[in-house]
Amino acid sequence: MVLKIILILLFIVIFLGMILFISKIYQLKKLGKMTSSDVIDYVTKDDDEIKISVAIIKDGEVTYQVYGKNGKTLDDTKYDYEIGSISKTFVGLMLSKAIEDNKINLNSSISEYLALDKDKYYPTIERLITHTSGYKSHYFNKQMVSNYFRQNNDFYGIHKNDILNKVKNIVLKDKDYKFKYSNFGIAVIGLVLEQVYDEDFVTLMNDFIENDLNLKNTKVALSTGNLSGYWNWKEDDGYIPAGAIISNIEDMIQYLKYYMNCEDNYISNTYAELKSINANNSIYEKMNIRMDKVGMTWLIDEKNNIIWHNGGTSNFNSYFAFNKSKKIGVVVLGNTSPIKKVPMTVIGVDLMNELKSTS
Repeated sequence: MVLKIILILLFIVIFLGMILFISKIYQLKKLGKMTSSDVIDYVTKDDDEIKISVAIIKDGEVTYQVYGKNGKTLDDTKYDYEIGSISKTFVGLMLSKAIEDNKINLNSSISEYLALDKDKYYPTIERLITHTSGYKSHYFNKQMVSNYFRQNNDFYGIHKNDILNKVKNIVLKDKDYKFKYSNFGIAVIGLVLEQVYDEDFVTLMNDFIENDLNLKNTKVALSTGNLSGYWNWKEDDGYIPAGAIISNIEDMIQYLKYYMNCEDNYISNTYAELKSINANNSIYEKMNIRMDKVGMTWLIDEKNNIIWHNGGTSNFNSYFAFNKSKKIGVVVLGNTSPIKKVPMTVIGVDLMNELKSTS
């Protein structure tokens, strides 16, 4: 019976995925020549609940605006957004700090830090943080069947032990695999960080955010805020490192400033090139969205000299990018699904290109 349900769900997911993929291609082509303002108007059209917060840094000056229904500008309320996979950049930053503190070696196998067999190959830290380990995005778990009916978060209730046990059973070769974005791989990095700091990940990351980064309105696995539709998490969930941070535009501006202005090695090392991945496709290239190289989670658009990452959950999506030489940076946070109309990435890329053309 369970197998039958799984097969039915897989069919539904594949069928809906095909429809959404075709629709997304059409939308992206149509939006390719729009300005950022046009895209904001399009995304917010007739949506009573939407709140999009947009911040721009140019030559040290910061401006930000909140947009509501039909592109109307709102007051400067600091809304709380799930930033999705931009959370991975916080993991990369903590990892870089651990490397600087000689707690982790980038080229070491994860078996040096986790309770794994020593006579079997396991990926290096570098391969995990650059998504070249060979791990899939995630691995199907029976908990996901329950989540389909009861949760909007596919990863809810998948324990850290589930992640570790899966690692033990996966067979990989000692090589760089083709770039494959992996939530699972970042979850494993979370396990490593727990071991070297002897602290559970939620406590560890929240302490790092508050005390090292001095961000007071940013938390991991909080599940609450002044908007709606947040993912639920259990504190021992294994996928928390991959995308469980909630923040607001004020803190994300501060986070952007760290990357644009701070010269500390552990920060700049996160966006230094580690691997050339050439993970571009024709549709994204038409939107001037490029993934040429990768650092510690950060994606590198070599052609446009942009360091960037985006993120999405069921009811939120976001974009974060900067160009240090041009002294420009952008953050876009939205309380809408990335597949509902168009992702915040489209707005953010347009803004970066517009800023670059006037710098």
